Amino acid sequence: MDPNELLAHIPGLRRYARALTGDAWAADDLVQDTLERAVAKRLLWRVGSDLRAWLFTLMHHLHASQWQRRAGERATGPVMDLDEVQAELVAPSHATDLGIDLQRCLMQLPEEQRAVLLLVTLEDLSYEAVARITGVPVGTVMSRLSRARQRLQLLLDGGAAPAAAAPPTTSAPLRRLK
Repeated sequence: MDPNELLAHIPGLRRYARALTGDAWAADDLVQDTLERAVAKRLLWRVGSDLRAWLFTLMHHLHASQWQRRAGERATGPVMDLDEVQAELVAPSHATDLGIDLQRCLMQLPEEQRAVLLLVTLEDLSYEAVARITGVPVGTVMSRLSRARQRLQLLLDGGAAPAAAAPPTTSAPLRRLK
């Protein structure tokens, strides 16, 4: 593995990590962890295969394991009832710019949908490459991408579902679980 070839992929890794984590510091840590893992596991990379896809696979797996670890830590942390603090939650008084709103909406997507959306749209990877990176079939990649695009559009439009697409509601309304 040529170090210069590895260096050429850092901007793409940083872009993807930043979009995945939503935080510059966490993204830089994720890129560093990915590069450390790549150097440590360099003998597992097959010469002639797609180094970019291999690096993104490493990053995807690292992020997933870190996310699961943090989810376990959050589950044991203090629980706050949103109904009790709702009066204290105040929206900003000024209009937010679309870039900030897009980042906020991206972070609200489920992890697996966000990863697929970012790999396809931001990194311009093929469905097959994304399937290899995420370890799911191509059909699942396409499905997650479609659901991510629909959900992102819904979030950017303010959360209002289009009237034509709204199914008739005959069941009980959803309740907030504590």
